[in-house]
Amino acid sequence: MNPTLRLVHFVSLPFLATPLAAQQPPPKFDAYVRRVMETFTVPGLSVAIVKDGKVVLAQGYGVRRMGSPARVDARTRFGIASNTKLFTATALALLVEEGKVEWDKPVIDYLPAFTMSDPYVTREITVRDLLVHRSGLGLGAGDLLWWPPSTYDRKEIARRIRYIPLSTSFRAAYAYDNVLYLVAGEVIETVSGQSWEDFVRTRILAKVGMADSDVRHSGAQAGGNVAGTHAEVSDTVRPVAPFASDNTNPAGGIMSGAADMAKWMMVQLDSGRVAGGSRLFSAASTGQLWREVTPTPIGNPPPAVAKTLGHLRAGMAGYALGLNVRDYRGKILRQHTGGLPGYLSKVAMIPELRLGVAVLTNQESGAAFDAIVYHVLDHYLGVEAPDYPAAFKALADQKRESLRQAERKAATGRDSTSGPSLPLAKYAGTYRDPWYGDVTIAQEGRALAIRFKHTPLLVGDLVHWQHDTFLARWRDRELRADAYATFSLKPEGGVEQLKLVPASETVDFSFDFQDLVLKPLKDPGR
Repeated sequence: MNPTLRLVHFVSLPFLATPLAAQQPPPKFDAYVRRVMETFTVPGLSVAIVKDGKVVLAQGYGVRRMGSPARVDARTRFGIASNTKLFTATALALLVEEGKVEWDKPVIDYLPAFTMSDPYVTREITVRDLLVHRSGLGLGAGDLLWWPPSTYDRKEIARRIRYIPLSTSFRAAYAYDNVLYLVAGEVIETVSGQSWEDFVRTRILAKVGMADSDVRHSGAQAGGNVAGTHAEVSDTVRPVAPFASDNTNPAGGIMSGAADMAKWMMVQLDSGRVAGGSRLFSAASTGQLWREVTPTPIGNPPPAVAKTLGHLRAGMAGYALGLNVRDYRGKILRQHTGGLPGYLSKVAMIPELRLGVAVLTNQESGAAFDAIVYHVLDHYLGVEAPDYPAAFKALADQKRESLRQAERKAATGRDSTSGPSLPLAKYAGTYRDPWYGDVTIAQEGRALAIRFKHTPLLVGDLVHWQHDTFLARWRDRELRADAYATFSLKPEGGVEQLKLVPASETVDFSFDFQDLVLKPLKDPGR
């Protein structure tokens, strides 16, 4: 899932190299990992490397929680977030093999009540379409139905998708979403008679031997050998609350460790074979899972690091069923990232080399997992790796400075002498968005407060910014998702609508405030 966080991905120029035959990690690998952790302030992480059907490494580093001596080991569970999506796709592949589902049949054949905002899309969207981010929904559309944790249950979230307007034509563009994976989970439940959780636990985890893994976001609160969650808040890395709602487990709920992720990668790399020679799924299903369906954007590294990271540019990139597909140094790389509050992860596989690497972290640093993953890939490709920690640190510093400049520009461009057009009481009232529901604005003393009715954490103070725009500052500062709230007025002076947009590029796309169109249920203040 990327809630999945905003991560920059680059793709590479072809480079021919001879893979190393040795089944061993890169030289001085432990020291390298410790350097990455120190550079990016990561309290703990776990690494799995598999090669040629064998586990080269499954090891934990650092501590589970800042201030605690408990160490991360190979069985310590981390939230793998959107790396769960391949499990959901695999679950559907099992049902396809049983003849209970067809990839290219309409979703309404299995969920007759399922509806998109466009009748044509409702009729045509298939099971495969649920997994490949080409439905026409915008980036992260509908995520506010579940993120931060909401009072909506899974079936109500799926029902409300019908009210979300499409941003593009059906199958015309790539836009990452989570809510349709939730619908995929509903298909699995309807067809199999088991909840997504029970199906994945019994039909996949048990068969693969992933005995230490869990299938629920709420497992982050289970105690025991579980990594704590950390993030940078106000320029300081500290513990943060985990995401513990189980509404979107099909998009990102699995918790796992290095040892279990090694088993998972070996099954994927061996076309569905599990230990002992039996199969989880067929080679034909591998072809379906791995085949790219939706082209995805290709990015370039910024000029400041182009010399060091230029090889991360690519000639092709696409999305398969729960996997990104791209080229890297002349090889096809299948990978995915995952992000939750306090957890970031990456899984990368080069099937031609029978090579897989997974990095699970308990801090929100994509630079940390990239520095490790690419270092490992380069080792097995027989390429001298550049200084990834230094390059990604430079990139992070550049991004931080760019964001600070943007904040300064916004502050200096603000008309601080302006005031709101109306008395504060005139803005107060209940506003409704067709797909989210109700948001209330209330006058509290000499200020305004905003509350999302179905999202208990989204309570904030509306600080006047300029004219009829206020800055929504959420009282839970761990959200790191302040938004501009702008009231549009009617000619006679009442409020026509309320629109919100993220106040910074750092706001995760799952806070899809910009998709809300909030209309007052009655004239506010009356």
